Amino acid sequence: MKKTIVGIALFVPAVIFAQDKKGSAAGKAYTIQGTVSQQHNPATVYLRMRKGGESFMDSAQIKDGKFTFNGTLEEPAMASLMLVQKGTEKPVSMGRDMLAVFLDKGVVNVTTTDSISKAEVTGSKANDDYKKLNELLKDVNERGAALQKKYRELAQKKDEEGIKKLEAEYDALDAEEKKIENDFLSKNTSSPISMFLLNQVAGYDIKPDEVTPLFKKLSKEARNSPSGKEFSKRLESARKTAIGQPAIDFAQADANGKNISLSSFRGKYVLVDFWASWCGPCRAENPNVVKAYDQFKSKGFEILGVSLDDKKEKWLAAIEADKLTWSHVSDLKGWKNAAADLYGVRAIPQNVLIDPKGKIVAKNLRGEELASKLEEILK
Repeated sequence: MKKTIVGIALFVPAVIFAQDKKGSAAGKAYTIQGTVSQQHNPATVYLRMRKGGESFMDSAQIKDGKFTFNGTLEEPAMASLMLVQKGTEKPVSMGRDMLAVFLDKGVVNVTTTDSISKAEVTGSKANDDYKKLNELLKDVNERGAALQKKYRELAQKKDEEGIKKLEAEYDALDAEEKKIENDFLSKNTSSPISMFLLNQVAGYDIKPDEVTPLFKKLSKEARNSPSGKEFSKRLESARKTAIGQPAIDFAQADANGKNISLSSFRGKYVLVDFWASWCGPCRAENPNVVKAYDQFKSKGFEILGVSLDDKKEKWLAAIEADKLTWSHVSDLKGWKNAAADLYGVRAIPQNVLIDPKGKIVAKNLRGEELASKLEEILK
């Protein structure tokens, strides 16, 4: 699942689509050969996936019941195929007729009658392993879907007590899921989906002590793959920013162009809050942060907001609208924010609480957790 059904969910980077008809010069070639035997209306199949660190979308017309995609891959990659009949949906919308497929080098065959979501996929060892994993997770996913439905019903009723009671059920289900995934990784260390799965297990807030042993068990090929090398960097970043470690100093400009450094807050408890004006969960969490700041600022508590915005006017408008009266900085580089990169931030909201001596004492405190932690340390 990896999606919190209680509390504030992490907001992942927005997807940016770019056409990639020719593919990259690097990597190994793949071909998707599709057959839609009973598709009589004009239709287009869209392919979406991440490639070279960014997302792109390609398209192919169905002609005489056939469609084809050609490209290159540096490593096996998760992709989605969406079939859109003429005049029914916008090309980049999330349509219902979709299929998740794990692409690998060589020829991948996608065969169906009229619905891409019901297609049979052959020719990809990565997709075969992905299907095996999904079979193992089928029961957990079905129970998870039921739990999420129950959560939505309680949320509509604003039944906070009922939502809290779901936490134990969710935690138990999440533990089951992790065990299945960990077992799969341990038994399939050379699987072409091993790095994809390890990223799922690790999540956005990596716990090095738990994840490092799993990473070391993987095959040399997996660890040396592009995603393996990237994960190794994430692990190192997580070690450096773990609770108990000295906070990494940085400096960025405020709205007036004046540089503010993290070290300038030494002597106080400071919350480094990574957020953005366009991040819905961040904006929903802001009232909790405002409340905590108002309650504890007189006791030596400060906040340094680090925005992952790239448009200054929207950043400043959000600060004013949400009444965020603490210090704010940004290099206005969006997801390439240098401070966020130092702290391994890949989803927001995220935060780091640092003590007066510059040591990290807590991470990702949300809702009542932030106030409770400050109450504990600022008695």
